[in-house]
Amino acid sequence: MKTGLFFGSFNPIHIGHLAIANYMLEFSDLDEIWFVVSPQNPLKNKKSLLNEYDRLKMVELALVDNQKIKPVDIEFRLPKPSFTIDTLTYLSERNPKHEFILIAGTDNFQSFHKWKNYEEILNQYMLYIYPRPNYDLGEYENHKSIKQIDAPLMEISSSFIRNSIKEEKDIRYFLPAKVYEYIQKMHFYKK
Repeated sequence: MKTGLFFGSFNPIHIGHLAIANYMLEFSDLDEIWFVVSPQNPLKNKKSLLNEYDRLKMVELALVDNQKIKPVDIEFRLPKPSFTIDTLTYLSERNPKHEFILIAGTDNFQSFHKWKNYEEILNQYMLYIYPRPNYDLGEYENHKSIKQIDAPLMEISSSFIRNSIKEEKDIRYFLPAKVYEYIQKMHFYKK
């Protein structure tokens, strides 16, 4: 089974994440997608991160009706900060019937050389890459382990969502309805 792993802080999950996952499922050879909620990305500022369980809850709310896309909290039980290669190795050892494929945006390739054992990721796994505004793959453009997926360009980001909420903008249509309701109820991202 080909399983796409969509890693992220999902701080918060938004319609851009869901549209990309939906596109990957329908227009590539993936059988399913796991949203891997990362408690702490070593390359991101921890101060702006909502509690990992709240972020997981929002991912669960967003995916509640989809059998082919599911939330995964595996990194909650692994050492922190979370390193992609460690999670890939752990999942591969415990799920031998799955062929894991990393889903990432072109924006990730600005810092890909900083990822722990990035060469090992390229040697052992396929990466399905979707476009992000103003980014390209650079030196990885023609790498044998990288497949560019011509997904729609999404200009929505979690930082845009957080900043908009802080500025008291009504952005309900940028988020799954249940996620928007949860954010409102919990007063997330107001400060």
